[in-house]
Amino acid sequence: MNLSSDQIFDTLIIFVLMSIVFLPLERLFSIHRQPVLRKEWKTDLLFFLGQYLLWTTPVVACLIVLRDGVALYASTELKVSFAQLPYIAQAVLAVLISDFCIYWGHRFSHDIPFLWRFHKVHHTSVRLDWLAAYREHPFDNLYTRTIENLPLFLLGFPIETISGFVVFRSIWGMFIHSNVKLNIGILKYVLGSSRLHHWHHSTENKNCNYANLMPIMDKLFGTYYDPGHDVDSYGIDETIPHGYIDQLYRPLTIRGLSQRSHNALESTEAGLKEPRLTKSSLNSLST
Repeated sequence: MNLSSDQIFDTLIIFVLMSIVFLPLERLFSIHRQPVLRKEWKTDLLFFLGQYLLWTTPVVACLIVLRDGVALYASTELKVSFAQLPYIAQAVLAVLISDFCIYWGHRFSHDIPFLWRFHKVHHTSVRLDWLAAYREHPFDNLYTRTIENLPLFLLGFPIETISGFVVFRSIWGMFIHSNVKLNIGILKYVLGSSRLHHWHHSTENKNCNYANLMPIMDKLFGTYYDPGHDVDSYGIDETIPHGYIDQLYRPLTIRGLSQRSHNALESTEAGLKEPRLTKSSLNSLST
């Protein structure tokens, strides 16, 4: 893949702009005191660069093929009806429909082993900040983008509405991962907060707060969780590699990202082996 100077420049601009926005917030309103170059920052930086320089183009290409394919089945009447709605109404409907689908898509990615082997990568971060939002396997990213856009394609939402929604969701995704403890007032009932999503990344309870935007989804389906205090620890209680390359290719292997199953198998096999009779063991038996 040949990288154009425009791609590199755009990626640099995005990184600089997001740093200008989030770094001061993470200093002034931090949840945890941690350095900017905290543990595993290099891994997350590589995920950031990989997403914009390597994976965005093929993901967008897949979405275009998907859009063109489902356009053949989208109801013309629905497309005309939605197109006649005010832009604000279109945006609200896009958020409601997409967030409902993402809630269940996200929940399935925890409950279905095949999906979890890719989504697990996102949960390996032991420190959260805005950059950690980019730790996402490309297949998990494609799955999420498909889940959030497919219903909108089927309903014939204008591409302008979908594009604006994707940009907003991306920015909000960085906020809920950021190391920012900021009171957003009544918006927390509509958009949630970083603390809610941080609990989703905690080592204590990951089966909660699946909604990316609206906590009402978690309220409706019984997965809302807010104990009223901040998370102490993040990550997965498993032996896993944390390097960028390992986290890309290991989910594609039979063993997957986790090494626990392999270690458990070795322990089981060792336990099933016949004990070797040595001189010392014979002496212990005779005493």
